[in-house]
Amino acid sequence: MLSNLPLLPQQASTAAQDVDAFFYFLVGVSAFFALLIATLLIYFAIKYRRRSESDRPHAIEGALQLELLWTLIPFGLTMVMFVWSAAIYVKLQRPPDDAIQVFAVGKQWMWKLQHIEGQREINELHVPVGRPVKLTMTSEDVIHSFYVPAFRIKQDVLPGRYTTTWFQATKPGTYHLFCTEYCGTQHSGMIGSVIVMEPAEFATWLSGGVKQSLASAGETLFQQLGCSTCHLDQGTGRGPVLTGLLGKQVQLNNGTTLVADETYVRESILNPQAKIVAGYQPIMPTFKGLVSEEQLLQLIAYIKAKGASGGDGAAAAEQPPGG
Repeated sequence: MLSNLPLLPQQASTAAQDVDAFFYFLVGVSAFFALLIATLLIYFAIKYRRRSESDRPHAIEGALQLELLWTLIPFGLTMVMFVWSAAIYVKLQRPPDDAIQVFAVGKQWMWKLQHIEGQREINELHVPVGRPVKLTMTSEDVIHSFYVPAFRIKQDVLPGRYTTTWFQATKPGTYHLFCTEYCGTQHSGMIGSVIVMEPAEFATWLSGGVKQSLASAGETLFQQLGCSTCHLDQGTGRGPVLTGLLGKQVQLNNGTTLVADETYVRESILNPQAKIVAGYQPIMPTFKGLVSEEQLLQLIAYIKAKGASGGDGAAAAEQPPGG
């Protein structure tokens, strides 16, 4: 019933009901204690008012039971809030393995989106109903924030790194997309739409237009930039092997290790001297200023595809990698 209130956004994703239930709980607890405190304040002000100049209040001794009561009840409520909110947070941070891959770039003042199959969009995102969608996002300039009220998702989009979020739409329709970080003079105009379609309708939309997948475009760029001359699958090149890199533990020449993710690959392309892989020399040139954010995403998609296919990525370009 509460979901139909006109002042609340429509529930249109699998996460919306969980988020709203927790929100209603917080509002209920806050309202209950606000009313309780206000009532007690008025009651005690009247009951224990000073009735004459000679009236002196009696000394009140401490009560252990009362102290325990107003300590344990708030503690229990805050622990319920913590566990409940943590469960929702963890769920929203773990996209399903079969999620559709979409890459987003925030820019003053627009959203540029690209599907793994190659379709590009500006300020619009087409998705199928009933399928999880994972968004990998970055910014070209300042901090933005990807917010779809009907889906109850909001994720900051940061320059220089990748952030992710996911959703699964439950109702076809068109839903508002906003930037909720003040990002400049035209911040209020940085809006868009998420268009949720029936699966067959979405497949028809996706099959039109661009025929080159994101990974395939990345493979072409990989060859054009000369990356293939150093990063050989046989391990005999001057650079590390990239097949199966994403999600793998990487040993660095300073003795530390890290898990290779999208942010690590991006940094290695733009600032290759920052983290040198053990056993290799710092000879890779920077590609900063030579590749755009969209091209970086294409290269990352290609490297993901190499890992998914276990080959050189030619076949993987037609097979979107998992989450």
